[in-house]
Amino acid sequence: MNPIAKKILITLGFLLIYRVLAYVPVPGVNIDIIKDFFSGHQNDALGLLNMFSGNAVSRMSIIALGVMPYITASIIMELLAATFPKLGEMKKDSQSFQKYMQIIKYSTVVIAFIQAIGIAIGLTSMTGKMGESAVMINTTTFVILTAFSMMGGTMLLVWIGEQITERGVGNGISLIIFAGIVSAIPSAIIGTLNLVDVGELSVLGLLFILLIVIATIAFIIYVELAERRIPVSYQKKVLMQNRFKRIMNYIPIKLNLSGVIPPIFASAILMFPLTLLSGATNPILVQIRDLLNPNGYLYHLLLFVLVIFFAYFYASIVFNAKDIAENLKRQGGFIPGIRPGEQTKKFLNEVASRLTFWGALYLGLITVMPWLLIKITSINFYFGGTAVLIVVQVAIDTMRKIQAELQMQKYDTLSITGL
Repeated sequence: MNPIAKKILITLGFLLIYRVLAYVPVPGVNIDIIKDFFSGHQNDALGLLNMFSGNAVSRMSIIALGVMPYITASIIMELLAATFPKLGEMKKDSQSFQKYMQIIKYSTVVIAFIQAIGIAIGLTSMTGKMGESAVMINTTTFVILTAFSMMGGTMLLVWIGEQITERGVGNGISLIIFAGIVSAIPSAIIGTLNLVDVGELSVLGLLFILLIVIATIAFIIYVELAERRIPVSYQKKVLMQNRFKRIMNYIPIKLNLSGVIPPIFASAILMFPLTLLSGATNPILVQIRDLLNPNGYLYHLLLFVLVIFFAYFYASIVFNAKDIAENLKRQGGFIPGIRPGEQTKKFLNEVASRLTFWGALYLGLITVMPWLLIKITSINFYFGGTAVLIVVQVAIDTMRKIQAELQMQKYDTLSITGL
């Protein structure tokens, strides 16, 4: 079998397992009551969490928490690595990186366990229309079983994500989030058509929504492919030595250096307290939960600010001007008009900083603008820019990796034939 085809099949196989797990409920829960409850919470915190999990929350699946605890743990570790030099060195060192990842996994277990307990306690107070309880077994037993099953489900997803990254195509964690969002598209389309059918959404409103979706996708693709190419020149001696080799004649710097990470991190940060407060009955906690409603202005204001912050934070991690400048100097390359070494590093940092400003602004606007437009026009439809951004970016990234695999396979074939 073709190696790239094998990797794609492995990826699809693991994603299929993920979708099957979304239909496995936690023990002792009344699924019918949960579905009735979520039918009226499509546009709030629970609806957002349900979307990211691929409707696993509305089924109260063992993977209802999704990979968000893992992402939250990764955020905490990234912040700590940027604050404490020893932890940062552990992340960069190939031998210590395994220990760094183990710390993230242990933190994921703790975060998932706490969130699962919060959800379990909230379910014990949930009742149906006729007053029947959503929990069909002993309360203490249910909380324990739910906490461990959801925690186990999250760690199983983390393992699936690792297997996809190592043996499949693309980033496993991103593809799991991608699959969860995409799986909800058919039901969203049917729901939208039902709104038109019952008269809650006009045909003009539907056309307006389609226009926003198409324009958003086109804009995301355009920006994601945009990059600043800084020309690089080499000494004649270097060019003669490498005349049979391909050398880099420009430095590509993407407009969006941080990729899909900022909206995922920002969503994870905001969903963490919302998940804990999902079953709160205290008036103060309920008020806080209502203020952070994903269909409200405060939530999207915080989302915009967090996306900007993480865009700058993550760009500073992935783009290392010092290493690029040192490699250029070592290879005998230089940027025309810029001295090698420290001046090159300074110049690259300035360019990256300017691009990051526009990239961060783009990410922030994409995450909130579609919702804001629909909110202003009072159209009864939830359209999240974050979901579209994640889907498009992950799709582009996966296609690029498939193309890279095909190119490597082509070179391997040529080397075997002696060409």
